[in-house]
Amino acid sequence: MESLIHRRSIRKYQDKEVDEQLLRRLFEQAERTPTMGNLQLYSVIVTRDPKMKERLAPAHFGQPMVTGAPVVLTFCADYRRTTLWGEQRKGHPGYDNLLSFVNAATDALLYCQTFCNLAEEAGLGTCFLGTTIYQPQAIIDLLELPPLVFPIATITLGWPDEDPAQSDRLPLNGIVHEEVYHDYTSQQIDDIYGPKENLPENKQYVEINHTETLAQVFTDIRYTAKDCEAMSEGLKKALRHQGFM
Repeated sequence: MESLIHRRSIRKYQDKEVDEQLLRRLFEQAERTPTMGNLQLYSVIVTRDPKMKERLAPAHFGQPMVTGAPVVLTFCADYRRTTLWGEQRKGHPGYDNLLSFVNAATDALLYCQTFCNLAEEAGLGTCFLGTTIYQPQAIIDLLELPPLVFPIATITLGWPDEDPAQSDRLPLNGIVHEEVYHDYTSQQIDDIYGPKENLPENKQYVEINHTETLAQVFTDIRYTAKDCEAMSEGLKKALRHQGFM
């Protein structure tokens, strides 16, 4: 798939709707994705209404593509549907636990990625919002998610109105291990991250953030231990609220 090789995140979209039939066709095709036990432990919330997108935006830290995209899709881990099915068919479902959440979250992410590949092959642009699990309770409340349903991933979707450069990626020898995991030496870390650190845009990133290294931008500014710990507590609280813990 050439679209996968050349893919890039799209944050600006044309003022053009995504046809409902096209969207449904992509959803249906994406159902061929792998799934745990063939249970399809996922659901998708489609948001088109401008007022709903405005309400959803704060949960994603006000990123402009949430309101600027024609469609926002929230992919959810969903063990509720399977549970209701089991109960109505004289089964004894017991999926109010962490293992079930991980299984459903994996299913939802697989489905989301397959959908993105298909959408981009059809000429649409997407942007993955990693903010979905940062403030999950706000999304749960807004989208009225019942117990055993949890937001896992969000993408903005529409026809591209920009052609940005591709983001850099690590070399293959930095991520593939043969037979067992081989821990990294200092030299290997230098070899893996050196090209990334030497890109002009990343050098500028270091400069505007007033840090000494690119790693410090990520560890000390963007993803701090304090923020990760606080959001982890919110995540655990939301998991309990939805019945997974």
